[in-house]
Amino acid sequence: MFIDSHCHLNFSAFDEDLDAVVHRAVEAGVDRIIVASVDEESSRKAVELAERTPQIYAAVGIHPQDAQKYAEESIRIFQDWARHPKVVAIGEIGLDYYRDYNPKELQVRVFKRFVRLAKETGLPIIVHNRGADSDVMAVLSDPRFKSVTGVFHCFSSDLSYARNVLQRGYLISFTGIVTFKNSESAAILRELPEEKLMLETDAPLLAPEPHRGKRNEPAFIKFVAEKFAEVKQISLDEIAKITTQNALRLFPKLRNAFD
Repeated sequence: MFIDSHCHLNFSAFDEDLDAVVHRAVEAGVDRIIVASVDEESSRKAVELAERTPQIYAAVGIHPQDAQKYAEESIRIFQDWARHPKVVAIGEIGLDYYRDYNPKELQVRVFKRFVRLAKETGLPIIVHNRGADSDVMAVLSDPRFKSVTGVFHCFSSDLSYARNVLQRGYLISFTGIVTFKNSESAAILRELPEEKLMLETDAPLLAPEPHRGKRNEPAFIKFVAEKFAEVKQISLDEIAKITTQNALRLFPKLRNAFD
């Protein structure tokens, strides 16, 4: 059994065939799918998908590239969603300095607001970090957020930073990038303990080999898992078991669904 810990079935890329996509995921052994959000509208859609699809759970939040969409009065709806039994995390949230979509100060302010929401609600966070290593860690190192846990999704920083992330109690997940021939992710993966790792697709983005360049979907998680097994030199079944246990520990509401 696999858990796709991060994808975007709430994106328009899946409007025409969502049911078929979920069916293929189940056929591929994906038992649970966490749909992450980027703004208020995608958060609403993620919750709606979770309500009508047994395999789907939601994360709600504002992506740094959409920070300009945030208005403080809307925090109430996010607070309400956070109490939903199938909303398992706040995310994806974080900082993205790779593209200049929003001022850094605005991104940091919105990021802090949603980390605070996670603290208030007891939910873990899903962290987006691109080109903002020091500022992301500065926010999460704030003593006020000591109790907050989460995962750095689609990890793309170096090994030293990965170790810092783990030391602070966060998990790391890798996408299909880990299967790319010239990716450095596999070398980093090799050095990290299995109990700190999770699988994700980030669908519809970043499809793994042999589907690179095509629309990604949760069924393709098996190719990421196979690369994990190859790199860690353990069986695919063991990778499935370990990463599922890790996800269930990080996301308590997801674990409750198995009780």
